[in-house]
Amino acid sequence: MAILIDGKKISEEIKKELKLKIQEVKDKTGKVPGLVAILVGDNPASQLYVSSKSKACNEIGMNSKVEKLSSNISEEDLINIVNQYNHDDNYHGILVQLPLPGHISEQKIIETILPSKDVDGFHPVNVGNLVIGNDTFYPCTPYGIVELLKRYSIETKGKHVVVVGRSNIVGKPIANMLLQKKDGANAIVTICHSAAKDLNRYTKDADILIAAIGKENFITSDMVKEGVVVIDVGINRIEDKNSKKGYRIVGDVKFDEVEKVASYITPVPGGVGPMTIAMLLKNTFLAFIKSLEKNYGYIIN
Repeated sequence: MAILIDGKKISEEIKKELKLKIQEVKDKTGKVPGLVAILVGDNPASQLYVSSKSKACNEIGMNSKVEKLSSNISEEDLINIVNQYNHDDNYHGILVQLPLPGHISEQKIIETILPSKDVDGFHPVNVGNLVIGNDTFYPCTPYGIVELLKRYSIETKGKHVVVVGRSNIVGKPIANMLLQKKDGANAIVTICHSAAKDLNRYTKDADILIAAIGKENFITSDMVKEGVVVIDVGINRIEDKNSKKGYRIVGDVKFDEVEKVASYITPVPGGVGPMTIAMLLKNTFLAFIKSLEKNYGYIIN
């Protein structure tokens, strides 16, 4: 039976660590990190995500603001608002909640955010730095995966990591992060996607399997080998008449089956999900520290 990788527990540890660091810097400088989340429209899921991020900021002593905008806002006006925050020294991180309405180019908005305030890690400058191995802001979900592997002392050096999914948010960045010649990485990485004719051929060879495809219960026990480490990034809503909400959340991995053969596994919910917000807070804190060093000459150890 697999050991559960408890993302909720680790995320709380990270938030406690950040809270202490924020208080230390505040005592020295009188300043605190600030994060603005820009929410366009009234998508319920987006509203929930932004609310959770704002609440987490407040818990650790970080300044937060939610900029709520109409779904009818023009692309030009949204760009202007992002630029206002680019030049506002009170906010060290800018997050534009995706998805955006169809008439707005998500890529254009992402590229408008200053790379130094891009705490989502989506700006092409930060993506390029990730690929070549420079220090940068890592996308929050992959960053959380790497942190979970480190904190559970799961060896990655020389291990075969198979990533199922090639999104810009999870698949591509986690593959690039884990192949770097660094501690907590240095893995042999395979990326699988819909063009794979025999997916099992790859998944059964994985020492660490990362599932990020958005298909509920897709990875089954016959697709993995004994002792595999399984990281399930999927968040899928399926109908459940026995639930008060009428649905339940499951991952991309058929948990009840796979946990019997895996050595470690993340549950859904409670695995990777909570780590995403924790790493967003960490990125914002790092942006804050870099800002202090650049603008005020404060060197914070």
